Amino acid sequence: MKRAFEEYEARYINLLTDFGFHKIFGTESNKDLLIDFLNQIIKEEGLITDIKILPSEYWGNFKTERKAVFDIFCTTENGEYFIVEMQKAKQVFFRDRSIFYASLPIVKQAPKGIWNYSLQKVYFVAILDFVLFDEFETDKDKYVEHVCLMREDTKTVYNDKLKFAFVELPKFMKTDKELVTHFDKWLYVLKNLPKLKNRPESVQGEIFDKLFELVEMKQLTVKDMGRYRKSILDYHDVRDAMECARMEGREEGREEGIEIGIEKVIHKCLQKKLALDDIVFLTGFSKEQISRYMSN
Repeated sequence: MKRAFEEYEARYINLLTDFGFHKIFGTESNKDLLIDFLNQIIKEEGLITDIKILPSEYWGNFKTERKAVFDIFCTTENGEYFIVEMQKAKQVFFRDRSIFYASLPIVKQAPKGIWNYSLQKVYFVAILDFVLFDEFETDKDKYVEHVCLMREDTKTVYNDKLKFAFVELPKFMKTDKELVTHFDKWLYVLKNLPKLKNRPESVQGEIFDKLFELVEMKQLTVKDMGRYRKSILDYHDVRDAMECARMEGREEGREEGIEIGIEKVIHKCLQKKLALDDIVFLTGFSKEQISRYMSN
């Protein structure tokens, strides 16, 4: 628990915790911060000027369909949809999950009656505290990966209505002296904030003025401090459990090891008496997966 204790004593909160992430990106009063960050992700496609944060729980058209709980779900002034996910621990089927989540706002757009199938864009943006892409040598230095539907032969875009952006924070290795772009500053803050004793001189600008004021630990109420401390413990518990499960799973063989790994992570979370919704948020496993192991 040494790391958790150090974060209690830090000057700034950790934005990769459930509490920190939603405090900065998930409230209407701070939506200018989310807009600024998303504009860095899609800056070549036109600026977002306003967003509306939507309910994070998505039910299908029928109660029997699987429910999805997004970290942040919002729509822009042009009607485009954004799903913003923060994932701390590596999940075996995270790529599948991203496709499933991104498909839901696509289906949501279908009206009853006659329809010409014209769609608004859907973006799935994932901030990852682990490496997702490591198949090629060029992957090791590329910390933002953009994915879209492509034609195989021509390598041209088949349709631009479904797009993915994956930010792999472990690959971002720049120091505060090496920050050049506005996006560099965002990624540096996301990765290093709880380690900082003071705001770096290289991280300036109006948006960061607001950010650094909000993330000061001394600004938290007693109630918020309690929520934040629980969030820190959950964050480290799940990371440790996932790492332990991966190590033990390797010894059992790949397919069996994956299953054993999932079971061990959920078991450790339950030992910590984490709520079901907290386990879903922290691990990325579905409620159905977790419930299955709880009943075993």
